[in-house]
Amino acid sequence: MSFPKSSQRGAYDRYIAICKPLHYSTKMSKPVCICLVTLPYFWGSLMATIQSILTSHLSFCGPNTINHFYCAEPPLLMLTCSDTYIKQTALFVAAGVNLTGSLLIILTSYVFIFATILRMRSTEGQRKAFSTCGSHLTAVTLFYGSLFCMYLRPTTESSVEEGKIVAVFCIFVSPMVNPFIYSLRNKDVKEALKKIVNRNLGKMGKKT
Repeated sequence: MSFPKSSQRGAYDRYIAICKPLHYSTKMSKPVCICLVTLPYFWGSLMATIQSILTSHLSFCGPNTINHFYCAEPPLLMLTCSDTYIKQTALFVAAGVNLTGSLLIILTSYVFIFATILRMRSTEGQRKAFSTCGSHLTAVTLFYGSLFCMYLRPTTESSVEEGKIVAVFCIFVSPMVNPFIYSLRNKDVKEALKKIVNRNLGKMGKKT
């Protein structure tokens, strides 16, 4: 099991762009960008390999139909007839370290970002910076919130059923909403949304 690290890279990129704009070209050099991409994928592959090895030692002697939309870890553990204590502990620790560590890195970077934004003298600059960071934080909240609900809880029948609902949100809803969230920074999109809202409010007013 591994988790995407693009949110961390996005947070670091915004941290450098807002807090140290004059050093952006050196801080975000090609070697740094390569490291920011390579290291998270290496760590994710390592975590996935460990989890796969632990799963391969489990015995499955009952039904072979997974109660989920895809081969997720928690519903898979419901089918095994082996002791899952080590596997569940490793899964919980890996999820906790990955999710909590990633989220702390993102939130820490945004503490410095917001402190820098508040020191800006330009109101327009503050508005643009908050708009950019707000879009990213909204996407991060949706993504990490759903993953916390999926993995940082005991594996039971009820949690698996609830996890199916969360999985739909994490896999389908969140990616679909992300383009809309980031497009809210676009002035034309904002104006179009205002026109739609005003038009609908006008129609509702005429009906009443």
